[in-house]
Amino acid sequence: MKNYETLVDATNDLMKRGYTANLSLDGDTIDDKEKDIRMTADDFEIDEFYRFEGPSNPSDMSIVYAVSSSKYNLKGVLVNAYGTYADDSSSALAAKLHHGQVSHNLHGDDRPTA
Repeated sequence: MKNYETLVDATNDLMKRGYTANLSLDGDTIDDKEKDIRMTADDFEIDEFYRFEGPSNPSDMSIVYAVSSSKYNLKGVLVNAYGTYADDSSSALAAKLHHGQVSHNLHGDDRPTA
């Protein structure tokens, strides 16, 4: 995975690499509102992810996901808060975003223990 200085750098590079859908988290789905697509946890894969903390406020934390779906033939970017401002999502979706595919890429204190 690449290293990016800012969230904007990450999203811009992912867009250049074909992750063009602007995805949003909506409860138990990840949505591409432009194409009226609602994906459940089984409908997508997390290809890459990058975590960022706000320079002036460590509680201002975000994670950028590069998401792909062969079912819907799309690649897109999902930006989501974590920590204090994390979204509430279904357990299946949360598991996929925060533990399932992501945990094998984390090291040290970031790796989930349960």
